[in-house]
Amino acid sequence: MASRGIKIAVIGGGSSYTPELMEGLIRNVDILPVREVWLVDIEAGREKLDIVGSLAKRMVEKAAVPIKVHLTLNRREAIAGADYVVTQLRVGLLDARARDERIPLKYGCIGQETTGAGGFAKALRTIPVILDICKDIEELSPNAVLFNFTNPAGLVTEAVLKYSNVKCVGLCNLPIGMRMSIAKALSVDESRIQTEMVGINHLNWTTRIFLDGDDITDSFLDKYVGAADMTPKNIPDLRWDRDLLNALHAVPCGYLRYYYMTDQMLEEQLESARTVGTRAEVVKRVEAELFELYRDVNLAVKPKQLEQRGGAYYSEAAVRLMTSMYNNTRDIQTVNVRNGHTIPFLPPDVSIEVNCVIGRDGAYPLQPTAELSGSARGLLQVVKAYESLTVEAAVHGDRLAALEALTVHPLIPSVSVAKKLLHEILAANEAYLPQFK
Repeated sequence: MASRGIKIAVIGGGSSYTPELMEGLIRNVDILPVREVWLVDIEAGREKLDIVGSLAKRMVEKAAVPIKVHLTLNRREAIAGADYVVTQLRVGLLDARARDERIPLKYGCIGQETTGAGGFAKALRTIPVILDICKDIEELSPNAVLFNFTNPAGLVTEAVLKYSNVKCVGLCNLPIGMRMSIAKALSVDESRIQTEMVGINHLNWTTRIFLDGDDITDSFLDKYVGAADMTPKNIPDLRWDRDLLNALHAVPCGYLRYYYMTDQMLEEQLESARTVGTRAEVVKRVEAELFELYRDVNLAVKPKQLEQRGGAYYSEAAVRLMTSMYNNTRDIQTVNVRNGHTIPFLPPDVSIEVNCVIGRDGAYPLQPTAELSGSARGLLQVVKAYESLTVEAAVHGDRLAALEALTVHPLIPSVSVAKKLLHEILAANEAYLPQFK
């Protein structure tokens, strides 16, 4: 690797997020000597791949860095000999996401890309595709590391950990976004903030906050209730209840609003669906504008408007992880890995999202120093049970596991609703779910 430089394969290369990733690779080329970036997509994504790929090439040219950008519809060609593989794909494109959001709303349930019945539908479509990619990695580049950014990231990572031999780390921009938000609320540089995060993807709690090494968790919790702009763009920024934060003695991630404020969040979703559209429908409009910008042959940098897409800090998270692994820095980052005995009340073979030491051989989870509250532990166990059942349903086309997964989920009120949801999700996604035939 050192002599020829690093080869990266990006599966889902036509994504609107790709300029984020390219910006990070260009900025860090001195410490992460990338020489080849292969952007891969499917036939349905050819036009977007051409547009994004051309922008990526202009970015490299403007920066005058020695990175060669390749565009291909041949996944195996891209994976062969790759050092790192990044997955950032969306099976069924945004139309499928819009269905994932609207179907649950019909039954009075949260409709969201990664949480509840929407995340369940996305996982069923996505997990078989990711495992198929893993077969190519095992055959063509067995030493490669897979960085999975594809949602639902925790579920997808768990499937890879259980059903492939690929070295995989699941990645989300939420933990780094939380640190950035905390730093912004305190008006300090992000490098001065350290956090301890415990949980699973899109269901985690920041249990300890340090400023220059001093534990400021208590004082920050007092401040946090009124802090605005501390949640991802795709989640309404409703204020946390002060008594809840005191009871939890932790800062919940933005997605926990779906569990702690279900009535308000559902009301907001129903109103949005009636007026501006679901999040997927809004994103389609944002993406149309982005791709118009990307077409501009004079554009050679990541446009500011990309931040409206909801992927802020993606390149920070992805490139920081790659750089740390390549340089064996042994620093601490929050990523998705196999549990082992890190969270003792969860099974050892599931994926968790916790602080890890990042080195050349992978990500090693650190034992949390702060205990989660009893309610947080209980919620984690229930949602993890749902996730593990969903992985089994997706891999084996198991309808009973699928029904059990939906029935146990806290955002689905009854088995009768779970049955209706399952029937409609399987019917709406039939073209993507051959395992259920």
